[in-house]
Amino acid sequence: MGLSLQDDGEICINSMQCSSKCCQHDTILGIARCTHKAIENSECSPQTVYGVYYRCPCERGLSCEGDKTILGAITNTNYGICLDVGRSKQ
Repeated sequence: MGLSLQDDGEICINSMQCSSKCCQHDTILGIARCTHKAIENSECSPQTVYGVYYRCPCERGLSCEGDKTILGAITNTNYGICLDVGRSKQ
């Protein structure tokens, strides 16, 4: 009997439960749900808090460019914007 991954919209406790690999909640007391990874020009977060994101990481090929300071990590405001770094360097 294998483990099945949760689909987008289903309640989760950790990102590893989600087929998208992103379990996200809006507030610390909010219910976390699986959701898709962030698309280009969307808010993102490179960090999780115990496996749950406030903003999902970027889709493959995109980079989360934003506040990477230690203060941003402590206050959980280290959100960025998903950018196609390869395209922007051309």
